[in-house]
Amino acid sequence: MPHALTELKVRTVTKPAGTASHRLDTDVCVVGAGVSGISAAIESAQLGREVVLVDSLPVLGGQMVNSLIGLFCGVYGNGPDYRQLTHGIFDGIFADLEASGDLHVNRGHTITVTYDEVALGRWVERRIRELGIRVVLGASITGVERDSRRIAAVSFATRHGTVRVTAPGFVDATGDAALAWEAGLACRVPERTIYGSQQIVLEHLHEAHQPGREELAEHVHANAPEWGLVRRDGLAFFFPGRNTAVLNMTHIPAPLDPVEASAAQLDGREQADRVVEFLRAEFPKAFGEAKVRSYGLPGRRQTRWIKGSHQLSLDEVRAGTRFEDAVARTAWPIELHDRADGYVWETFDADHVHYVPLRSLLSPDCDNLVAAGRCADGDAAALSSVRVMGPCAAMGAGAAHTLDLAGRDGSVHGIDLAALRARLAANVDD
Repeated sequence: MPHALTELKVRTVTKPAGTASHRLDTDVCVVGAGVSGISAAIESAQLGREVVLVDSLPVLGGQMVNSLIGLFCGVYGNGPDYRQLTHGIFDGIFADLEASGDLHVNRGHTITVTYDEVALGRWVERRIRELGIRVVLGASITGVERDSRRIAAVSFATRHGTVRVTAPGFVDATGDAALAWEAGLACRVPERTIYGSQQIVLEHLHEAHQPGREELAEHVHANAPEWGLVRRDGLAFFFPGRNTAVLNMTHIPAPLDPVEASAAQLDGREQADRVVEFLRAEFPKAFGEAKVRSYGLPGRRQTRWIKGSHQLSLDEVRAGTRFEDAVARTAWPIELHDRADGYVWETFDADHVHYVPLRSLLSPDCDNLVAAGRCADGDAAALSSVRVMGPCAAMGAGAAHTLDLAGRDGSVHGIDLAALRARLAANVDD
C-alpha cells in the first residue's frame, strides 16, 4: 500500500519592492577564499576575531582547489637543507593530508608538494566550519563605501540578494585586487599579457612509463607547431600510486574583460584537449589510454594588483633584501609567463631567501585594508617569484596580524613592527 504524501502547501509570491538585502557586521572581512584568503581568515579567527569570508566562486579554495593547481610551491627553501619557510595553515594541511595518503613530497632543486585537490578542498571547508567563520559564496563586489581613508562597508551581489558587510578591517585576497579597485585605490596592470594555464587532471595513465621532465619538454618543443600547441614546454605532475596526473602545459590569456575572460576559458580547454592528443600519440605507453577526469577553472598568475606603499623589485628579490617589516619569504624562482610559447625561469642558490615587506601589502591611501597574495605590489618579475602558494599563505597570515595590531580605529600604517615580527617569526625567521 503506497504511503500517503505529507501535505505540502505552495504559496504564490512576487518580489518585494527594492532588493533583498542582508547585512553583516564583523571584525574582519576577507574577500577572496584562495590560499591567501583562507590563511587570513583562519589566522584572524584564531586571534579571536569574528570573520566573514567572501568569494565570487560558489565553493571555497580558490585556485589551489578549483583550478586544479595540484602542487604547493614556494613553501620550502632550496636543497640540500630544504628549510620550511612558511608554516601556519601548511602545518595542518601537510599533517592531515599525509596521514590520509593525499599528499606526496617531491625533492629536486626545492621541495614541492603534490596534493589531492578533493581532499584539500574538504580540509579547507572543515577548518572554516570548525572556527565558526561565516561564509558568503557566489558573491561579486557591487560597491565599496569609503569614509576618508577607511573602507566602511562592501556590498556584494548574490543570487539570494545583496549582502552588505561592515567591518573595521578588510583583506583583499581576490587575486585581481578587485576590492582595492572598486574602492577607487590605485592599482597596477602589466603592459602586456601574463599568461595563465588551463589545468586538467588525467586518469588511466601508466606512471611506470612516465617520461622524464626533460624528455617531455624536448618533445613538446620539437613538435608543438605540428600539434597546434601554444605553449612549447610544460609539466605533468603524476600522483604516485594513482596513475593520475595534473597537466600544466597550456598558456591562456587572463583578461579583466568579462567576455574576453570567458572566451579565454573556452580556448584553454581546446588547448588542453590538443595536449592530450599529443601525449597519447607521442608517449603511448604512459598516456595511450588517458582520459580527462576534470578541467580546472582558468588559472590566473598576474593580472592586476595594488599600488602599494612599496613596490617589491627584481633587484630586491635577487639580493634577498631583508625588510624590517617582512611578512613572508620564499626561495621560489623568477617565473614570469609573459610570452605565449614559454616563460622565464631563473633559479637561486641553495641558501637564497627573499622577502615580502608589509608595505607592499598596503595602499598608501587606505588605513584599514591589507592586500595578500597576488594582490601584493611588485614589479612584474618580482611578483612572479612571490605569487605562489607558500608566500601567499604567509601574506594572508601577515594581513590578519596587521589588522589585529591596528585595532578597530587604528591604521595599518602605524602598527608596532616589533610586535608583528614576533608574531610572524615562524614565517620570516629561521
